[in-house]
Amino acid sequence: MKLLLFFGFVAVALAEVTRFEGEDLVTIDINVDIHVPARYLDMMYTTLEQGGIVYEILIDDFQSAVDGQADSGASPRAHSYTKYNTWSEIEAWANTIASSNPSLVSSQVIGNTYEGRSMILLKVGKSSTSPKPAIFMDCGIHAREWISPAFCQWFVNEAVTTYGSDSAMTTLLNSMDVYVLPVFNIDGYVYTHTSDRMWRKTRSRNSGSSCIGTDPNRNFDAGWCTIGASSNPCSETFCGSTAESEIESKNVANFIRDNKSTIKAYLTVHSYSQLLLFPYSYTFDLAADHSELLTVAKGASAALTSLHGTRYTSGPGAATIYPAAGGSDDWAYDLGIKYSYTFELRDTGYYGFLLPESQIQPTCEETMLAVNYIAAHVLKNLY
Repeated sequence: MKLLLFFGFVAVALAEVTRFEGEDLVTIDINVDIHVPARYLDMMYTTLEQGGIVYEILIDDFQSAVDGQADSGASPRAHSYTKYNTWSEIEAWANTIASSNPSLVSSQVIGNTYEGRSMILLKVGKSSTSPKPAIFMDCGIHAREWISPAFCQWFVNEAVTTYGSDSAMTTLLNSMDVYVLPVFNIDGYVYTHTSDRMWRKTRSRNSGSSCIGTDPNRNFDAGWCTIGASSNPCSETFCGSTAESEIESKNVANFIRDNKSTIKAYLTVHSYSQLLLFPYSYTFDLAADHSELLTVAKGASAALTSLHGTRYTSGPGAATIYPAAGGSDDWAYDLGIKYSYTFELRDTGYYGFLLPESQIQPTCEETMLAVNYIAAHVLKNLY
């Protein structure tokens, strides 16, 4: 979820696909990553040096990094858990995994996107005649964060393949349901595969502006558009014309509202920064459940670190990363869903949004440990 700051926009158009030849990704200090078009490099270097700012070039050829993301070799045409799948592949996978595992997985469409695509939600859990407490998890709210949908797919597969053999997963799925939205911002995700790899927002049209899209994670009714969000439709953090102006946000919010009595945890998966965040982001005030949320986040982070040594920072969003109003996690918490968390997956900026496919498996393996830790705590502390 780190913001790339664009100084103008320069690209080489090839078959309608935005390209980034000759561009650098520069980091200032440890908190700000800046994506600089090639023609502004001299000006940027001068500004940094005049200000005495220490910087490091992380990616000296941005387009090569885009092209090299599929570093696992030629990508198979079929769905794979260790590559970044297209939406059509994810859609087919979702239908197949539900039909192949009818006692554990069911699917439903919670609405359509702005461009008319079906928002497929999977319910993972042992079939039951009575309602069970549930966890809701979404991935891909920001289009360019490809590792996020990869994790949601990984989670569903792990649940299906380890049920009956892994005691923790078996207990979880016998006792709870996990709603998984593999891709929240489907239109934007498709656009990152076909046109602009760095697209973040939805693809809706904005009245009175030629700029497209809204940031769906600034579009929820939680301190909406008050801090860390923009009312400018051309901004990457445009909050929308109103809270839930985006049909994708409204579809998710409606489903969660309709199932509020059973949903006990809300997990939203982003990248990048290696953070595990919880409310609040729209205010620096501490959540009523701050102490417990922090304890659980630290425990989950420790579980994650135990596998590959990847280190996460935990804390409330505003103080840990930056203030941001209109986020889905704050909204869910204020709705009454106590265990509300935002994951910011690998890495800390070296690859950023362009995390190579070779890192999908270790990222998903370690994140499973954190999610399982949170799920186990929720199960033991139902409310």
